[in-house]
Amino acid sequence: MQRIVTLRPLPARPADGHKGTFGRVLVVGGNPEMIGAPAFCGLAAYHAGAGYVQLATPKENLLHTLALSPQAIGLALPSDHFAAAVEKANAIAIGPGLGQLDEAKPLLDTVLKSGKPAVLDADALNLIAAGKTWPKDVTARCVLTPHPGEMKRLGALFGKADQSSTDETDRIDTATRAAVAFGQVIVLKGQRTIVTDGQWLYINRTGSSALAKAGSGDILSGITAALLAQKNADPFEAACTAVWLHGKAGEIAGGRVGERSATWQDVIGAIGESLTRYASLFGVAE
Repeated sequence: MQRIVTLRPLPARPADGHKGTFGRVLVVGGNPEMIGAPAFCGLAAYHAGAGYVQLATPKENLLHTLALSPQAIGLALPSDHFAAAVEKANAIAIGPGLGQLDEAKPLLDTVLKSGKPAVLDADALNLIAAGKTWPKDVTARCVLTPHPGEMKRLGALFGKADQSSTDETDRIDTATRAAVAFGQVIVLKGQRTIVTDGQWLYINRTGSSALAKAGSGDILSGITAALLAQKNADPFEAACTAVWLHGKAGEIAGGRVGERSATWQDVIGAIGESLTRYASLFGVAE
C-alpha cells in the first residue's frame, strides 16, 4: 500500500470550451420522501464544473426537484429512455435519496453494466449490501462513498462486518479490503476520510463539523461525479480531489456562518472558493 500526500491539479478548463467539453453528469435518485437529495447532488456537480446535469427522479418528485436545481434537465422515472440517458452521460451518480423499492434495483443494474464512471452512494450501496455478494458483470468504473453505517452493511460482502468507525488503522484496513474485493475505489467517509483503490491510499485532512448534516454526502457525490465526467479522468484521483474540495467547502461555509448553522446551501455556495484554494496549491488561478 502506497500513501499519497500530493494531489493532482484540476482538469484543464480551456477558454474555448462549451458545456459538452466539461462533462455530462446523470444523477439518479430521489423518492417521494426525499426530493432534495438528487437536487443537492446536481447543484454540487454544476458548482464543481460540470457542463450539463440531468436529474432522473420519480415523476411525482420531478417538478419539486427541478425547482431546487432549475438549471438541470429532468427525466421522470420510470422511463423507457433511462438506458439512453445513461449512455449519453460521461459520469453517473446514483443513490442519493433513491430508496430501496423494487423499481430502484433495475436502475442500479443498468448503471453497473454501463461501462461508465459512476459514483455509488446511499441507497445504491444499501441495495448492493442487500444482495449479499458484489454484483456480477459490473463494467462501470465505480467510486463507492459509504459512511460508517453503510460500510458495516457492505462488510458482510467481504468478510468484515466487525469494524471500527473511529480507529484509523481499522478504517484503512476496512476500506482497503473492500476496494480489493470489489475492484473499485472506496471513499470511507468520516473525520479524515479515506480514499483507496487497494494499491494507493489517501487520507484527507480538510473538513469540519459543518458537514455533519444531512445532504453533505449528496454534495460529495455531485463533486465527485463532475470530476469523473472530465475526459480521461482517473477514478482514484478524482475521488481524492473531490474529498479535499468537499471538506474545504465545509470549512469555508462554517467560517462564514458558523459550523452549527451551515446548511447544504452554504456548503454548495462555498465550492467555488474551495476550487480557487485548490488551484492555488499548484500556483494556478481558478
